[in-house]
Amino acid sequence: MACAGCSVSTKDGAPSGCQSKGSCGSGGCNRLNTYDWLTTMEIEDVEPFHVVEVSFKNGSRKAFYFNQPYTRTTTGDMVVVDTQAGCDVGRISLSGELVRLQMRKKRVPQDGFFPKVIRKANERDLEKLDEVRKTEIDAMVRARAISRTLKLNMKIGDVEIQGDGKKATFYYTADGRIDFRDLIRQFAKEFKVKIEMRQIGARQEAGRIGGIGPCGRELCCSTWLTSYRTVSTAAARYQNLAINQAKLSGQCGRLKCCLNYELDTYMEALSNFPEDAEKLKTELGVAVLVKTDIFKGLMYYGYEKDHGRGRMYALDLKQVRSVRDKNLRGEFPADLADLQVVADQLPGEAEPDFGPSDVTGVIELPMDERRKKKKKKKPNERGGDGRHRDARPESQAGDGQPSEKRDGGNRNRDRRPSGNPPQAKTPTPQQPQPPGQQPPAQPGERKEGGGRNRGRGGKNRRGGRGRGGNPPGGGNPPGGG
Repeated sequence: MACAGCSVSTKDGAPSGCQSKGSCGSGGCNRLNTYDWLTTMEIEDVEPFHVVEVSFKNGSRKAFYFNQPYTRTTTGDMVVVDTQAGCDVGRISLSGELVRLQMRKKRVPQDGFFPKVIRKANERDLEKLDEVRKTEIDAMVRARAISRTLKLNMKIGDVEIQGDGKKATFYYTADGRIDFRDLIRQFAKEFKVKIEMRQIGARQEAGRIGGIGPCGRELCCSTWLTSYRTVSTAAARYQNLAINQAKLSGQCGRLKCCLNYELDTYMEALSNFPEDAEKLKTELGVAVLVKTDIFKGLMYYGYEKDHGRGRMYALDLKQVRSVRDKNLRGEFPADLADLQVVADQLPGEAEPDFGPSDVTGVIELPMDERRKKKKKKKPNERGGDGRHRDARPESQAGDGQPSEKRDGGNRNRDRRPSGNPPQAKTPTPQQPQPPGQQPPAQPGERKEGGGRNRGRGGKNRRGGRGRGGNPPGGGNPPGGG
């Protein structure tokens, strides 16, 4: 398995994977292959059909050629075919009567012109083919660099070089038309071969590159799917799938082709469900259809007054038809709870009996002990000296007592906010002094020259704004200011 990109042996032309010469039934050695089961049977055609189907590059491209009788080739042989620009080497994938059916399927006229099969490939042809296949990856990397240099909005997905090395086909994807005339000149100058540009879609690009899908198998477009049908979101809605772009898209970025595989079966099953049954009227209110179980034939309803958050009632198709007919006659059932069908009581289904024992098992694991986490102290709870703020002596000065520890040289200490507002000091009455003498300084108080408690009145001699300003009676301040 997974030998879709295996190289070709130089001896007998068989793939290096399972050595089945591309005719295995699993479809691993040859992408987009059709198994020629008539070749293995000893049956001679009454009317021989000389057109054969030849696949190139492990089945990534197929074409019809006229097989001349003198070549004596059959299914699985490596042959050299004639092209417009030289010769190419491929493998015969179908021959005989099955080719006629394949041409009818692809709508190819049987009386048209077909290139000829020249001869059977020899050892030198296979060696040349192997050398050419090894240079395709380097050519694709170089081609992408050139297109990026020319600032072209395109993506080169694959490169196929002809068996004789005289022609190279570049497969690219783009959103619109691309003017690649300068690009072809650069390619011809770089690779020195005849250049052909072929635009493909995103699905064809994924088929040529290959890969593994979400189902675990190789991509259908790279193994057996040859025609691509249009896929729409209606196919997901009919199958009750969630409209999720990430889950419904494949590796090509488009909707998965497998959405169409079971669509016909779902459409046939939905034809048995009653129409115009989105709403049912009861005495308790209007019931709205919430979801539909196509496999079990159930329709789930919920009351409109609950706004989709209440209880849902499962009804089978017969009950839904009967309720709908009653509504048309103007009759309303009492409640949908009397008509609901429990899913586990349907015929053929039984609820599993686990018995009185514990369903989790005999062994019980001990409860995990939770460890108490220590609370980390916040950094803002600590002062500048590393001690807690509650331990500082100035926090105990809420009763108006001065703190024992003072900040050296901090004149604005009294302006710092504290827990309690500072209390106003009661002025001490002063005794009148004779003129020319100054009153003695009180303890803890500086003279006018100090300026600590001077306030604004020391600087501005206008009366009445600070402690050290002019006295209430006016005049000059006592002392030499």
